[in-house]
Amino acid sequence: MAHDLTKPSDPSLAPGEARCPGPSMQDIMDADGDNPPAAMRTEQYEFLGDEDLGFDRYIHPDIHDREIDQMWNRTWQWACREEHIPAPGDRHVYDVGPHSILVVHGDDGKIRAFVNSCPHRGMQFAKEGSSGTKRPHIRCPFHGMTFHLDGSLKEIPCRWDFPHLNESNFGLTEIHCDQWGGFVFINMDDDAPPLADYLEILPDHFQQWPMDDRYVALHTQKVLPANWKMAMEAFLEAYHVLETHSQAVYTAADANAQYDIFGKNVSRFMHAVGVPSPHLKQPVSEAKLFEKLGRNPGDLPAGASARAAHADMLRKEYGTAFHVDLSDVSTSEMIDSIEYFLFPNMFFFPGINIRLCYRFRPIDVDHCLHEILVLQPLPENGERPAPAKPIRLEVEDSYTDVEGFVLAEILDQDTDNLAMQRDGAKASKKGAQSLGNYQEARIRRLHMTMDEYLS
Repeated sequence: MAHDLTKPSDPSLAPGEARCPGPSMQDIMDADGDNPPAAMRTEQYEFLGDEDLGFDRYIHPDIHDREIDQMWNRTWQWACREEHIPAPGDRHVYDVGPHSILVVHGDDGKIRAFVNSCPHRGMQFAKEGSSGTKRPHIRCPFHGMTFHLDGSLKEIPCRWDFPHLNESNFGLTEIHCDQWGGFVFINMDDDAPPLADYLEILPDHFQQWPMDDRYVALHTQKVLPANWKMAMEAFLEAYHVLETHSQAVYTAADANAQYDIFGKNVSRFMHAVGVPSPHLKQPVSEAKLFEKLGRNPGDLPAGASARAAHADMLRKEYGTAFHVDLSDVSTSEMIDSIEYFLFPNMFFFPGINIRLCYRFRPIDVDHCLHEILVLQPLPENGERPAPAKPIRLEVEDSYTDVEGFVLAEILDQDTDNLAMQRDGAKASKKGAQSLGNYQEARIRRLHMTMDEYLS
């Protein structure tokens, strides 16, 4: 049944209570009938207000600088995957703004993180994004000051000239480092809360989807022409699907997506695939829907749901390709966009067809780096392939340049909006944006958490 989604909602509803007509995400999973995990059966939304948010948050250099000085150096961020540094002596460099961190796998098996700056003359030990393998120590490329893998002093060339330096006062500056889900996290704040507390509900929900049982099958890094928050927020809501991804309206229940606010650090949306958008004026047959999902309508069993049949085909196709058994994976886990966000910049998709992780890092007030990791299930034999090397894309490059990236067209559509959105914000006389109460609540929660750091 078609609905007129342009009419105002029931005025008797309290702010934030209005929902799109038609089946909810929970209704869609009920109709699937294949018992998705309990974590997907939870709903946790709260109305966070409806005040405008000023565009200065995205375009003012002073706010960008305050984020660098007051937020990025006080939050947990994933620096790399454990598979990037699997053996003692392996190391990886993670930069955000002017901050640079050297992550090292120690010869005692412990992973540590240090400020990437030699305490002698400030030289970096390695460049951003670089990885080293199985080196027995940390050596400065400027003068050869050398440190053990635990950061303690090993050697000073011409030691006679440094009588004032010793093992107790001349070591690397260590910062907080911890692991979850196969990711190595760092936090530069001496008073950082434990990572387990910062993650809120993520460890509990992801018991069903252990991310350490996956490996990096593809890794892209693309420069985007917008502030990191503006670029990131395009991935916090499905409201833009109707206009930006209009080809998807046959197969994406965009306005029926579920939005959850689990705490100040973690939020989620669940967005059904294989269900027509409620914006469509005419009903869509199962055969047509099956075709729009990229299938041959003649292969749809009589009386079958296109969504269910597509998910079943993917179980077999991906099961064969990945060498895993997917027979017990629910339809929603197989095909839907299930996306958890962790403040300030991290996205985790535990599904199978959409098996991604994102992060966004500032370059300057008008540009950021968007990284995508395709995390593929480990084969059942347990062998872990080496992580894919990053593919760098500049502003003018297309995701279609990345061989075999099935989401390239959609991602190009997302990023093609950004320069115009950035410039429109700068041109605005209103000077602020007005958000939806439900579909854009995750954006508002992001800014509320940000304000706690900046204030």
